[in-house]
Amino acid sequence: MEVKMKYWARALELLGPNVMIISEADDLASQNRCLVSPELYRKLNQAPAHTKLFTFIKKHAQVPVKIFYHSCGPSRSCFPDLIESGIDILNPVQVSAAGMDTKELKKRFGKELTFYGGAWIPSACCRQGTPQEVRDEVKRRIDDLAPGGGFIFITRSTTSRPMCPPQNIMAMWETVREYAFIGGDRELQS
Repeated sequence: MEVKMKYWARALELLGPNVMIISEADDLASQNRCLVSPELYRKLNQAPAHTKLFTFIKKHAQVPVKIFYHSCGPSRSCFPDLIESGIDILNPVQVSAAGMDTKELKKRFGKELTFYGGAWIPSACCRQGTPQEVRDEVKRRIDDLAPGGGFIFITRSTTSRPMCPPQNIMAMWETVREYAFIGGDRELQS
């Protein structure tokens, strides 16, 4: 943490007012569960360390900044601690991981977090699904996460690997353009 604090002190000095988002990352989970319980996360001092680091960053930034935090997997049980520590944006919302129901996550944490991702279309859908199944999946994620704001649609590179047919990638892109909030003054359509 001390190394990160020195790094961010220098980076924030160099960036001056030209920064809006600070990115930090720790994978707290595997595909099926958190790597540690929330209690152990707190006991190992990870939660206080995050709080100290994120407070330091926000205090030393020359302009207000948001903390973008990356953790793959179903790290949901640590969300309250992460929110308390100062994160503003969570990436990704790994919908293929256990317990990561997007509708429930938005309901429970949508006032405190911006969800960056959540359009992580399961690889099987992208690779083997029809363009209509991809469209349905994209609409579902937008319906779940976009109402009220706090959702940035982005998919993971795993869904756009060469195994994913081009028509499915285009179906995803076209659905986002047709269905989602794009451009600043359009209303979310449903």
